[in-house]
Amino acid sequence: MVLFVGLIPFAHRDREAFQEFDVKAWFDTGAKRVMVLDHAERASEIVAEALFAAMSGRPGPVVVGLPEDVIRQQIPAELHPPIPVATGGMTIVDSAALADALAASSKPLFVTGGNDWTQGGADQLTSWLEKHQIPAAAEWRTEGTVPFSSPSYAGPIGYGRPRPTYDLLEETDLLIFVGTVPGDVITDGFLCRQDWNKKNFLVTIDPSLRGRSGPVSYQIVAKPDVFVRDLAKIELPVKDEWKTWTARMRAEQESFSALPPAVQSAGPARMDTLMANLVPTLPDDAMVTLGAGEHTNWAHRYFPTQRYASMISARNGSMGYSVPSAIAASLEYPGRRIVTIAGDGEFLMNGQELATAAQYGATPLVIVMDNQEYGTIRTHQERHYPGKVSGTQLKNPDFALMAQAFGGYGIKVERDADIPAAIEAALKAIDEDHVFALIHLVVEQRVKAY
Repeated sequence: MVLFVGLIPFAHRDREAFQEFDVKAWFDTGAKRVMVLDHAERASEIVAEALFAAMSGRPGPVVVGLPEDVIRQQIPAELHPPIPVATGGMTIVDSAALADALAASSKPLFVTGGNDWTQGGADQLTSWLEKHQIPAAAEWRTEGTVPFSSPSYAGPIGYGRPRPTYDLLEETDLLIFVGTVPGDVITDGFLCRQDWNKKNFLVTIDPSLRGRSGPVSYQIVAKPDVFVRDLAKIELPVKDEWKTWTARMRAEQESFSALPPAVQSAGPARMDTLMANLVPTLPDDAMVTLGAGEHTNWAHRYFPTQRYASMISARNGSMGYSVPSAIAASLEYPGRRIVTIAGDGEFLMNGQELATAAQYGATPLVIVMDNQEYGTIRTHQERHYPGKVSGTQLKNPDFALMAQAFGGYGIKVERDADIPAAIEAALKAIDEDHVFALIHLVVEQRVKAY
């Protein structure tokens, strides 16, 4: 991402002018690079440098400051050529090292992650894994690189992970990270897989990026797609141990992700019932977006991520991401089924962006799980300070009425029996009336996905 930020005139700098701030001091710790266009004739060069910095190495944000007097100047319309981005790749030595490690392994495991893939690269990796009957897990909130339905998909690894995918990190005798590294989230706060005798291969375009959690046995400097292109050239006989290992991991994932009964109970609304009735309606290209909180675990467990980038979320625990990201996704992919699952506390942070959805015609399905609390924070309170719940209880408005006020469809569901009809009505509003739809699901407190 390249972010262009308007600044005060160059001539007013360092004079305590109205709205003056130091753009480098403000963004420097969170961006890959911060630049300021102080000379109009360098505009095209600065843009080319910004795009290069954003895409090279580990992709990330770049900020460009634009003083208002500089951008008003006229300059010759000559464009700087694009700066090529190195993609790396496996050398002959790299390929031999990986092939030898795989051949010596009885329980190999790939872990995919990051945001630097293409659908073609994801498809090619999936084909190679399935051909060799080797499993792959997904880094937290990056599910879909290997499809949910693939016989090689072993499930998500991250906060709130299911127990089997946690245990396999210790059990696997060869761990290959592609597009990501073994950081604190994957290794449960630098606790899992810390034995220096473990064998970890890292595939990352940034040679300095290694996660700093556990051993690095070998590093391959390559972007994911380029690595997969070279991986496809490695032919290995399929071991019986691989078949058994992959089948076991796949069975664990299938058990974990099996939908709960779609039959409704006679009591309060439940997220299990909503997912059981919603998931069967979803097309293969459905996308889910998430913010942060325990409500996201229903998507991690049940949402069928069948394509790369079918789960979009902030991996820094940022609340409030769900609704804006769903609107952006809907505008980028018109006609695609976009679902977001928001907690009540999270929705109250950026729910007003539904006005943007109404203005520009975005049509996401917004699920607001209303348990009248900041659930994750309360969980930590009860875990570390039993009996001292503080500041986490919420008194919420009627979110369905809010949706209607913003120009969309809204329905409030308090009884489990009313969920199927609510889903049907919401999807009808999206598909026939071409408006966003919101289901306000009022659930009991302390009910979790797993």
